[in-house]
Amino acid sequence: MKNIESAVAQHYGNDNLVARIMAGLEAAGADINVLQMEDLAPVDEFHIGGREATKRAVAKMALGPDSRVLDIGCGIGGAVRYIADEFGCQVTGIDLTPEFISTAQALSIMTGQGDMARFEIASALDMPFDAAAFDAAVTFHVAMNIPDREGLYGEIARVLAPGGVLCIYDVMKKSDEPLSFPVPWSETPDTSHLTTPDEMLVLLTSAGFEVEYVEDRTNAAIEIFKQSEAAAANDGLPLLGVHLIMGPTAPQKFKNTRENIENGLIGPVLMVARRKG
Repeated sequence: MKNIESAVAQHYGNDNLVARIMAGLEAAGADINVLQMEDLAPVDEFHIGGREATKRAVAKMALGPDSRVLDIGCGIGGAVRYIADEFGCQVTGIDLTPEFISTAQALSIMTGQGDMARFEIASALDMPFDAAAFDAAVTFHVAMNIPDREGLYGEIARVLAPGGVLCIYDVMKKSDEPLSFPVPWSETPDTSHLTTPDEMLVLLTSAGFEVEYVEDRTNAAIEIFKQSEAAAANDGLPLLGVHLIMGPTAPQKFKNTRENIENGLIGPVLMVARRKG
């Protein structure tokens, strides 16, 4: 498992990420001395649909100022900052990739959220938190890299208080046909570990959750990719976007993901589950 986690961290690790984001912000006309959350929105959230997908997901969680929230696989912290700002609550993010955590910390300080948004380097399979430490958890486009799903959801159940809510937004498998690689979460099949929605229902139930909501976001994803590709064809890649995280193979990863979705092999699915008492 440690070898898999090292490969995943290496896949996402990217030197000088803060510097590249700052350059993109300046090129896009943002005032980096008075950085706003909305300035970061194009690059901040590394999942299909970005900020709008985050809003849609967390709106189903009934969060409030007293909620203790955990983002598992937080990337550079966009969802953490959004939740902290929107609901006025304390949010903790964990990720395997040191570069993501250092970037998340730097950006949160720049946006004035250093006190509400906290970040740690940690494995989702062995989290450094007490039992029932959180009231809510999110995981967006993370589990695709984790083969030990039983361990993942069991560990999430451990750190959630009884009645706590879990929001999952992941790419899920719809066919046993092989995918085209690379994709944003993996260069090769070796670190891609997808499950079907039906398998997810069994995994979550076995871990002590009751699934309350399931939404297939495949059609929305196809439209998002079409709009992005049309914009790129006309104007090239944007000055600020998740391609800064994905590196030079970003266009191929986007293309493969869209084709995999259109061919009925995968699709993003939103699930909300509650930890049983």
